[in-house]
Amino acid sequence: MQVDQETYLLLLLSDAHLPTGSFVASAGLESTAAHALFHVPATPPGSDTLAFLRNSVDTYARSTLPFARDAHRVTTAYASGEMTELDEALQALSRLDALYNASTLNHGFTRPPFLMLKTPTTYLPLLDERENRAGALMAALKLRVRRGDSDAPGHLPICWGVLAGVLGLTVDHGAYIHLFLHARGVLSAAIRMNALGPYAAQQLLLHAVKHMVDDALTSTAHVVSRALQDEIDPEHAEDRLPATTWPLGDLLAARHDLLHSRIFNS
Repeated sequence: MQVDQETYLLLLLSDAHLPTGSFVASAGLESTAAHALFHVPATPPGSDTLAFLRNSVDTYARSTLPFARDAHRVTTAYASGEMTELDEALQALSRLDALYNASTLNHGFTRPPFLMLKTPTTYLPLLDERENRAGALMAALKLRVRRGDSDAPGHLPICWGVLAGVLGLTVDHGAYIHLFLHARGVLSAAIRMNALGPYAAQQLLLHAVKHMVDDALTSTAHVVSRALQDEIDPEHAEDRLPATTWPLGDLLAARHDLLHSRIFNS
């Protein structure tokens, strides 16, 4: 059996060893458990984790995926030559990064490991004009994040959108695997916390996570960051803009640094 290039890239990106933070961040799960919001023992087993996961996937899709999608569109536009100037692409990414930085409470969780910015260079042969332009954009963004430029915080959804665009994935595939990795990261954290066993986590991935991800992607497909669009119909602004759908989860995640002891960065 043979698979196409995009399918193979999806397999590479979904590998557990890709440094997306799955083993250092809990997306607020550890803080939620520490604040005694889980029932011990849960009835049925894993029900608390499943409820947390459902809320987390929904709010992450609504608040974060619009930025990843728009970063993907900027990258694709520059790589294809539709956006001609490198500075123009970097400025668009900076607007996305700044808006996301202002709209999130949990900055630790949304900062990717620096190694993520090096991942696309592993897959890019740099053989044609598109790949050369994509590589130049990634190199410029990586430099700005490394220098700590104030207009380049380097948040995870923006870096992921650039990564997916550089690799030539479609917007939908990039968003899907990003949300799937978020869900899998929460389950990885649950296993490490001993809130869930590995077999139970695999069962949730097989039977529950797919429907969660599919529903969340469908319900947020129309949402845009507005960082790249100046005007949105006021009558439909609330339906088209990023928003958190689970404020309690954001507050608990923001309190992670106040925990007396912790095993995750966020």
